[in-house]
Amino acid sequence: MNSLSLRRIPVARPSLGEAEAAAARRAILSGWITQGPEVAAFEEEFAAYVGAAHACAVSSCTTALHLALHALDVGPGDEVITVSHTFIATANAIRYCGARPVFVDIDPRTYNIDPTQIEAAITPRTRAIVPVHQIGLPCDMSPLLEIAGRHQLPVVEDAACAIGSELLVDRTWERIGRPQGTVACFSFHPRKILTTGDGGMLTTSDPNLDRKFRLLRQHGMSIPDTARHEAKSVVFENYPVVGFNYRMTDIQAAIGRVQLARFPEMLDRRIALAAKYTRALRGIPGLVSPFIPVNTCPNYQSYAVQVTNAFPIQRDVLMQTLLEHGVSTRRGIMNIHQEPAYAEEPHQPLPRSERARDGVILLPLYDAMTEDEQAYVIGVLEDLALDNNSREVQ
Repeated sequence: MNSLSLRRIPVARPSLGEAEAAAARRAILSGWITQGPEVAAFEEEFAAYVGAAHACAVSSCTTALHLALHALDVGPGDEVITVSHTFIATANAIRYCGARPVFVDIDPRTYNIDPTQIEAAITPRTRAIVPVHQIGLPCDMSPLLEIAGRHQLPVVEDAACAIGSELLVDRTWERIGRPQGTVACFSFHPRKILTTGDGGMLTTSDPNLDRKFRLLRQHGMSIPDTARHEAKSVVFENYPVVGFNYRMTDIQAAIGRVQLARFPEMLDRRIALAAKYTRALRGIPGLVSPFIPVNTCPNYQSYAVQVTNAFPIQRDVLMQTLLEHGVSTRRGIMNIHQEPAYAEEPHQPLPRSERARDGVILLPLYDAMTEDEQAYVIGVLEDLALDNNSREVQ
């Protein structure tokens, strides 16, 4: 091994630079720093990128999910079908509405919701379905939408990780967020490819839902700040509904606009790095690269590797050994039903979700990753795959 072993290779790193700093400075010096012209421009540009009719910026993907469900009248006593195998925010947003998340198991190859399990989970209390495009790999939406249509259920896509991912629909590639379902919700957290520090976006084809989102994100205020600012006569707002403080700042949006302009090159780099990992893993027994269905084009928000019994050391030992060599990893996606906050939530058996959590690692992947850094990660994995008695990792 080389001198790279002396430094830490993170699992992810946000791609921010002078252009983003200049954009934030511009917003700060403009005097308008909360939900103003930068937010409006970011919404327009984001909608154009994903091919959506409407885009509404908010403070996080969690608030986006909550707004979507709330606007669809999900409330106390209702049920929402989703997966346990995802970040806890998905279930939390359902709980915020007073509803109960109903967990179904995943496809063991994609780690996404298994559409064949949805119908059996539908009850008279079911009000929505929330599929998660896990770590940027699009779900199998066609059978899911067919089931939702027959039962007249809205579909809220948790697309937190999926900006730039594409799905083949009627022989045409469409970006996640068009959306396929009723609403799609995105995250701009620092772990995501496009970041605004934090923040989120809802996209929809329904103008009435978009109007609801815009009303609810700002305390239910009938007149937005921009309209009051531009008014030629005195106007007074009113509050027809109970809303929330879920606004995005103009500082965040200004950064997001720069990130969106740079996004194609960041995405291309990420896909190239993922391809290199995939080629390397073909020569490492016991490590299985991500399964990519032919009708999907993921953004590789994360690179998930299955650690099988053919690998000479167990998954957790592998993670610790990599860390000792300066390589950060993460476990497979968490399972909400295995966390204390949801331990008492009744659910059907979820064996595939549990195997995925305990048998997968996420390797370092970020668009600024150098060839030397990636070669080092691959080299450590190759050494560990050899008989531990034959030689020691340098």
